[in-house]
Amino acid sequence: MSTLRQAIYGIALLAAIALLIWGQSQRIEVAEQKTGRAQDAAGTALARATRSEERAARLQLFLQEERTAQTVLRGMQDQLRQGLAARQRTIEDLKRENAELRLWADQSLPDAARRLRDRPAITGAAAYRDWLSGRGALHPVGD
Repeated sequence: MSTLRQAIYGIALLAAIALLIWGQSQRIEVAEQKTGRAQDAAGTALARATRSEERAARLQLFLQEERTAQTVLRGMQDQLRQGLAARQRTIEDLKRENAELRLWADQSLPDAARRLRDRPAITGAAAYRDWLSGRGALHPVGD
């Protein structure tokens, strides 16, 4: 009986080892699947991060171009202000020097010119369109 018992213990031991090996293979399979999903997720995250970095670089370049354009526009604005100030000084100098020009500059504008400069307070595109269409049409020079 002892031999039979040893044989049963041996078979039980082999069955336990086989069950342990099968369980380990199942765990390995699950781990490999998880690893594959994790690698896919990592690849997706890496691609998304790369796209984000490229977008950020493009936006940075766009921002730099905008800043450069703003700098150029500020320079042009300063030049225009300086030119306007110089013209105003020239006009004032000419008024002081020339009495005829001073009298002409002090006169009020003619009615036609004053009407061209007369505008109501406009608050929107529709109001501007109504104001434009409500004004009388200008007549040709020959009439």
